[in-house]
Amino acid sequence: MKKISIFGATGSIGQNTIDLISRDPDAYDVVALTGSSNIAQLAADARRLNADVAVTADESRLDDLRDALKGAQVEAAAGQGALIDAACRPADWVMSAIVGAAGLQPGICALEQGATLALANKESLVCAGALILDTAARHNARLLPVDSEHSAVFQALVGEDLKAVERIVITASGGAFRDWPMDKLANATLAEASNHPNWNMGQRITIDSASMFNKALEVIETREYFGVSPDQIEVLVHPESMIHALVGFHDGALMAHVGPPDMRHAIGYALHWPQRRNLPVERLDLAAIGALTFRAPDEQRWPALRLAREVMARRGLAGAVFNAAKETALSGFIDGHLRFTQMAEVVDAVLNQIDPSHIDAPMTLDTVMVADHIARQTAQTIIEQTAG
Repeated sequence: MKKISIFGATGSIGQNTIDLISRDPDAYDVVALTGSSNIAQLAADARRLNADVAVTADESRLDDLRDALKGAQVEAAAGQGALIDAACRPADWVMSAIVGAAGLQPGICALEQGATLALANKESLVCAGALILDTAARHNARLLPVDSEHSAVFQALVGEDLKAVERIVITASGGAFRDWPMDKLANATLAEASNHPNWNMGQRITIDSASMFNKALEVIETREYFGVSPDQIEVLVHPESMIHALVGFHDGALMAHVGPPDMRHAIGYALHWPQRRNLPVERLDLAAIGALTFRAPDEQRWPALRLAREVMARRGLAGAVFNAAKETALSGFIDGHLRFTQMAEVVDAVLNQIDPSHIDAPMTLDTVMVADHIARQTAQTIIEQTAG
């Protein structure tokens, strides 16, 4: 029986993970489930899966969680400390699906226990790629990608020599505004940005898809995870979201991963790795689909891609600064303080304003957290000045 924990259990990745393990409950012993504000869902899943502990990140909701778990043999806990304690509990396989930089420390703790970390929290590699990879190596832990694009690259590389790779192409749907006139983007509403044409995801990642910040993070993640140079990484807009990534080799061949836009494939691949097992996902009928289309991304429409390349050129803690500024700008848009197009402007300004010493400092968990904090403060000041 595999001992597993799911961090971010109430989000879309977490719920898809629970869907898969619920189909074979005797194969899994659930150690920990964590969530934030959706206490009812967290408690219901913890009861159904007989988890050892359920943790809400919101300390103010501990009594609510305890009430929801009354009568169940499930421990209730709350707060960042409780998340870390849960990550330190022995587990064979841990899903890291907490959104944002908040997922970094629990992921590191899981790796320190020698667990296999299924990484859906792309921000961990963006903020602290070298630290994550070093921690995994030192503790003989395994890191498996769960982003659909990086899972696709990982699968395409099975049996291949990384030295033979010429380029990696990750695809992007283009999000809600891929076909909008440029002059309309500044006035895009929150509701419009929150409506993805292909994927069913949470609000923040859906907006990040529309702004292409999600893809910018994935470009940096590709650099960190696979160790290729920035000029080997390409982005291709593919509206159908059927080809998730392609790997090009020195002999001119392209290896493509094709599948439906269903995160259960990437999750299931990581859950069962190194085996492939039956998954409840759609089987594509390519004749019925008829055609797949591609186009180069327009960096005037999506300046986040340019910013990602600047971050990769700067290295160090630039990824932590970039992500923190992006998360703060996204909150500014959601809260109505920024226009859609101003998010990229805020991130660009933060990268230009941060003292280089905060980017060039040695990478430790503490320096990552300091860079994150300073970038958030700087971004918030810029947002207040913009809104004022």
